[in-house]
Amino acid sequence: MPRLGIFVDVQNIYYTSRDAFGRSFNYRNFWQKISKQGEIVIANAYAIKSNQDSQIKFQDALKHIGFNVKLKPFIQRSDGSAKGDWDVGITVDMMKAAAQEGMDRVILLSGDGDFDLLLKSMREDYQLISEVYGVESLTAQSLINAADYYHPIDPSFVIT
Repeated sequence: MPRLGIFVDVQNIYYTSRDAFGRSFNYRNFWQKISKQGEIVIANAYAIKSNQDSQIKFQDALKHIGFNVKLKPFIQRSDGSAKGDWDVGITVDMMKAAAQEGMDRVILLSGDGDFDLLLKSMREDYQLISEVYGVESLTAQSLINAADYYHPIDPSFVIT
């Protein structure tokens, strides 16, 4: 069985699923589908730390499913702008996992085009097959092109 690594840009998946379908992504169904395709050797979900009960429950649910949840503080700048993305953290973790975990395939849940170079590196430097799951209308074309396989998130992937 192929050895799989899953990396989830939680904020991106949350907002794109909500904007496209008005509903949340169904991580349990996703996990069940992917776990039939191979052995999951690493599964990280990257989110923003929150003290809201709903977010804590959501993060606990991700852990219960099997994800390692990594949290980063939400930074509110004095000018009103905010920062809370995980692009560098996801990149570093994916590169480390490619070198250490013996993965055959890397699965990225995001529509962020900033990851296109990362996927190219996964293929060239580590001979890994890459798959991307993202909402088609909100996924960068460069990311779709960089992936070996692109899977559009459609209504079957969201909570009904």
